[in-house]
Amino acid sequence: MTEKPILITSQEMQKVLHRLFLKYNFTEEKAQSMADTFTENSLAGVNSHGINRVPLFIKYVKEGVIQVDAEAEKAETFGSIERWDGNLGPGIINAKKCTNRAIELAKLHGMGLVALRNTNHWMRGGFYGWQAADAGCISILFTNTLPNMPAWGGKDSRIGNNPFIVSIPRKNGHVVLDMAISQFSFGKIKEYKLKNQKLPYPGGWDENDELSDDPEKILSKERGLPIGYWKGSALSIILDMLATLLSAGDSTYKIGLKEYETGISQVFLCIYPEIFNDKNIQEKLLNEIIDFTHDVEPMQPGNKTYYPGERTLLTRAKNLKEGIPVNEAIWNTVLELAAS
Repeated sequence: MTEKPILITSQEMQKVLHRLFLKYNFTEEKAQSMADTFTENSLAGVNSHGINRVPLFIKYVKEGVIQVDAEAEKAETFGSIERWDGNLGPGIINAKKCTNRAIELAKLHGMGLVALRNTNHWMRGGFYGWQAADAGCISILFTNTLPNMPAWGGKDSRIGNNPFIVSIPRKNGHVVLDMAISQFSFGKIKEYKLKNQKLPYPGGWDENDELSDDPEKILSKERGLPIGYWKGSALSIILDMLATLLSAGDSTYKIGLKEYETGISQVFLCIYPEIFNDKNIQEKLLNEIIDFTHDVEPMQPGNKTYYPGERTLLTRAKNLKEGIPVNEAIWNTVLELAAS
């Protein structure tokens, strides 16, 4: 039987998380920044990389995997390209900082790239796509992960589900693609497990090497299904290569040798479209594509098509009004962690 989630206001979630992060010795600024981000991710309907991920984040803090006082520092400069070292600081803080730096470089040069090594999980990658779009920049962002998918045709996991984000600023709602290279992120698979629900489509292999829609069976071996089968496998490998080479950081292979998923490599590429001096035309072209996509008869009556990021805006508005649906057991765990 599926448990009905409880509803938590964004204000209450921010308040509890802020208190929690202060308890674990984060500065006031970092505690607020992370509380805002975890809450925003949950508001957007991505609890798997929002409130659901908080207990694991605190476990990593306790184990010393995440260095509370550390944050990303510039290591090398090559004009509009920079390499940064995350010093194993909190992934959210490092990713926000490197996104802002890529935005600065883009506004200076037209395009800016920051490659970050030695960091921790950034939670929901789409957050930084929205961050860049709010600043008026196009962005292309990606990260590698621990091995959690088989390369196509292989039995054991050798590649990561390496999230990939593209964002485009737009007056009437930014366009933001945020996807893992697995059919479902493992956070999303765990969310289905919490709800005692099967996946809507197969999401990985079970212990008998059969594709499965059962979260429990997929999680037992952590062998996710690449999007597009062999094409997703190839894309995962390429993104890992780019993140590793550009940052001079650890590959999925090296990350998999560690006890925890840490020392991740990430790329933050921003483009400043104002340099083209045709903003009105840009908006018109985007709307033309969106209108053409919307203007189609749905396969199922009552359904409709969406551009990337459109449903995020709808979900966020709904959750702001009604409260964020949260698994009660997870919320109680967070409250216990935050208690004095």
